[in-house]
Amino acid sequence: MIFDCHTHLADPLHVGGEFLSDARRAWGDDYQMGCSPEQHATALKQCDGAIVLAFDAENIGFSVPNSFVAQYIKQDPSRLFGFASVNPNRQSAQKILEETCRDFGLRGLKLAPIYQDFDPRDKICYPLYAKAEELKMPIMWHQGTSFVQNGPLEFCNPVYMDTVARAFPDMTMIIAHLGHPWISETACVIRKQRKVYADISALCTRPWQMYNASITALEYGVGDKLLFGTDFPFFDCNKTIDSLRRVNEIVEGTKLPRVSEKVIEEIIHRDTPGILGLA
Repeated sequence: MIFDCHTHLADPLHVGGEFLSDARRAWGDDYQMGCSPEQHATALKQCDGAIVLAFDAENIGFSVPNSFVAQYIKQDPSRLFGFASVNPNRQSAQKILEETCRDFGLRGLKLAPIYQDFDPRDKICYPLYAKAEELKMPIMWHQGTSFVQNGPLEFCNPVYMDTVARAFPDMTMIIAHLGHPWISETACVIRKQRKVYADISALCTRPWQMYNASITALEYGVGDKLLFGTDFPFFDCNKTIDSLRRVNEIVEGTKLPRVSEKVIEEIIHRDTPGILGLA
């Protein structure tokens, strides 16, 4: 099995405003963000299934409707699992999530404090978390940095997930992108909290971070809690797998430790649907 736990779907009309302008400042004036259903389906040929993420951050110009994701996953429900997104700042956010689960059959929740402008420890958000737990919807967190200038970096440290996990110990959570650059903090949290995992998405073009993240996870004994993900359309499965299998190249000729081939292949072939209760 090769399962991509972190992919995006977006019409170009879903991405604009501050998010797009800051992305172009960071990545170049010709930067475009968009992934059509056809492009996603083509990329899906590289793996056996994927999580597809909605995104509710219209305050910064990034808004992929839950209905858009739901319509797409209908074409291949045995391989595609949609995650809803509901900004906790919305009035009756928990009711919106319940209706989304009921009407669209989405299976998880995507949250991003830096994009949605909320402190994940704020108890105002707890009814939304409680509803996700009740509906058995794992929460994926973008709990790491970003190029968006007005995004509150102070809400992004993965250590904050320990507070949420202590309040909701039976809720499954994923810290996306290994919480980069706070990789060591992520390792501490996923070791401490039995139902918190991390994905490796978006690290394939950062070889030093990929290497350090892998070694840190091994030293903390949590290699089995790293999930395979790409952050498609930014990266795809083939590119991410190639990067993982070459992770030790950066330390060739040194005495630095190596990531074992066994660990690398276990990450690539991890049964993420089973771990998250999606299967």
